[in-house]
Amino acid sequence: MSSKPIDETRYKKLAGEAAADHLASGMVVGLGHGSTAVWAIRRLAELLWDGKLENIWAIPCSKQVESLAHSLRIPLTTLAEHPVIDLTIDGADEVDPRLNLIKGAGGALLHEKIIAQASRRELIVVDAGKLVPVLGSRGPLPVEVVPFGLRTQAEFLAGLGAKVALRENEAGDPYVSDEGNHIFDCDFGAIHDPARLAARLDGRAGIVGHGLFLGLASEVIVAGPAGIERIAPPDAP
Repeated sequence: MSSKPIDETRYKKLAGEAAADHLASGMVVGLGHGSTAVWAIRRLAELLWDGKLENIWAIPCSKQVESLAHSLRIPLTTLAEHPVIDLTIDGADEVDPRLNLIKGAGGALLHEKIIAQASRRELIVVDAGKLVPVLGSRGPLPVEVVPFGLRTQAEFLAGLGAKVALRENEAGDPYVSDEGNHIFDCDFGAIHDPARLAARLDGRAGIVGHGLFLGLASEVIVAGPAGIERIAPPDAP
């Protein structure tokens, strides 16, 4: 039996908990969505319970994360009350050598990007398997669209060269995001010019979000067989 799933879970836990070292009392913290970020959230709760952190306000990026934070007694706030976030800890589905990301496999990409853009620092936590030479290497790009004009968006995305699949929930119905939208999973293959593709998607009415997170990561914490590695953007001072 392969130990790969066990290793991946251990690496995710290591990366998420290592990110908690960047937290400090008095911070407004963005809580990311996903199987790696959840370990940072749990560690944040432990630090609050132990009194090692105080005066923390957290902003969750999904209803699922909000429910988890409530259960862990993490104080919550909103972007309306705190429009600038000190530090967000979030995961990613893919990370390229310039620390550009693909996110959205968990369905929270729109809120995740809003929170990322409101953050002074965006700390990404991943296991080593998420590092890729070029975006699009591991899976499709999520694109969130409003329900109106759904077919026209599918045809537009196909026209950009994607194999387009409407995401479904466990019941086989169209997946619905926290904002009431649908998600197309778009297989573009290797995305050699992510900035150009992002611009095309950003300019299309009806597309409200996509999983290309370009230039938003302040640092990436990677956990793997060699331990913990911290990677800064290649053009960082």
